[in-house]
Order: sequence, then C-alpha cells, then structure tokens
Amino acid sequence: MIALLTDPQAQLFLEMVAAERGAAANTIAAYERDLTDYCEFLERRASGPLAAGTGDVRAYLEDLDRRGFKSSSVARRLSCVRQFHRFLYSEGQSSEDPAVVVEGPRRGRPLPKVLSPKDVETLLAVAQEGIDDEKRAAAERLAAARLHCLLEILYATGLRVSELVSLPRSAARTREPLLAIRGKGGRERLVPLSEAARAAMARYLALLAELRPALAKSDWLFAADSETGHLPRQVFARELKACAAAAGLRADLVSPHVLRHAFASHLLQNGADLRVVQELLGHADVSTTQIYTHVLDERTRAMVRDLHPLSKG
Repeated sequence: MIALLTDPQAQLFLEMVAAERGAAANTIAAYERDLTDYCEFLERRASGPLAAGTGDVRAYLEDLDRRGFKSSSVARRLSCVRQFHRFLYSEGQSSEDPAVVVEGPRRGRPLPKVLSPKDVETLLAVAQEGIDDEKRAAAERLAAARLHCLLEILYATGLRVSELVSLPRSAARTREPLLAIRGKGGRERLVPLSEAARAAMARYLALLAELRPALAKSDWLFAADSETGHLPRQVFARELKACAAAAGLRADLVSPHVLRHAFASHLLQNGADLRVVQELLGHADVSTTQIYTHVLDERTRAMVRDLHPLSKG
C-alpha cells in the first residue's frame, strides 16, 4: 500500500497547503487521510497520481458510494482530489488535470439550526442562576460563572468554539469594546464585545481569583487543569447541553456552533450587511456566509409586504 508521507507528489501538496495557505493541523490531517485513501485506490487500479485519468477519478467516487459514504463526505473527498490534481498540473508535474471535468454529487446545503432571541435570553438567564448564592458549593458557583461568561462572549462575538475557549487572559484587560482574534489560516479580525459580556467576564474572573487563585494566574482566560491549560471545548459543549436542558430547550439542538449561527442570523434579521457578518465570523469567502441568505430572503419579503404601496391591495 502507498504510504502517503513517502509519496513525493502528496508530500509536496501537503507542504504547499501548510506553507502557502496557512492551514491548521486538523485541516492538513484531513487532507492526509483523504489523499491516503485516494492513492491506495489508484494503486489497486495499477495507477498513481501522475498517471490517473478522468475515469480513475470517477471510479473513485463510485467506490466511495459503494462503501456507503454520504454525499457530503464524497463531495469533501472530491474537493481534496481536485485540489491535488490542480496542484500537480499547475506545478508542471502532470500534463492534464483529470478531475477538472468530474462533477460531484448533488446535495442541498442544510440550513443552520438557529435559536430565537428569546431562546438565547432564556439560556443566559439559566446559566447565571445561583452564581451569587453563597450557600452553593464554591465549585458550582465558579462553573456557573464560567459558563455564563462563555455564553455572553459567544453570543456577542460569534467566535468559533476553538477561538473562544483559547482566549488569552489579556482579552479581559482590553479597554475597547472589541477583541482582536486570530482565526483560521492566521487571519486576524476584530469582533465586538458587549457590555454584558465584559460584565460577565469581570464577575467570572473575580470568583476565579477568590476560589481558584492558582488558576487565576494562568495566561488563559478560561484556565483549566487540562493538557492545553485551558477549558477543553468538549467540556464547554457538555455544560452547554446541560444548561439547555435545564432551560427547557432541546439539548440536541443546542451547541456552541448553534450559538455562533444565532449571532449571525440575529444580526442579519436586524439589518446587518452580509459582508459585515462575513468579516465578523472570520469567513474567508462570502459564499460560506451565504448559508444565511434564507434570513435575507425572509427580511426582503417582509419589507416588500410592509412597505410596498400595492402590497395591501
């Protein structure tokens, strides 16, 4: 079997993705898994990356379908294969690009799960219950303050969960209502920080200093006794689902990513420009943000209904 890291073409492609695109380790690992599978398939057909033709690429998609891959997974694999062959062609290692004319599976893009503003208000209210109740165990009070702080920041900024849990302690010292975030690919952006989020941060840090003074000296805002030194995102997700259940919401429909969607959708519903939301979310391409165009469509219909002189007959 072909070992991807010993295949010179695949190795060069991964190096390019890491160096020129600034891809994260998880992204590179995903490319590595997908290309390993593709190269092993080519080997079984007595072919290879430089000898592969359009028929090989189509046969690979058929093989994925036979193995029971979902259309979304097939589309992701094809995207990787396309980029790989485009790279080989642009570098002059291959005389043609066999994947350029291959169509992927047709699939509808699902709409994001979205909480209503009232749902978010309920979630925030439940999260902060008992923080100031000195009859509660100290650990419970601190966990509640941390969760409430996480939710306030997430809903105010729309951060990715990985960006949120790894915020530096210096984020709490900013005097401006903005946070500087380094996101995917090393891209930097500014996100808003509401007064409610700043207040929740101050409250949480005060309790942390009182109850866990050693953790309060950490360089991380959400310091924890973990391998990374900060709160693992899985722990946050688990605590959020427990909070959702306590708030009477369906826990399976609530996650950090759903709150990120709520941030974007609620902005658009209230008149924000799609390009502005793109910048706030840290999307490199506005096409990624266009998953929210259903919100814009609803707003447009409502505007025509309410403002057009002939709409009321």
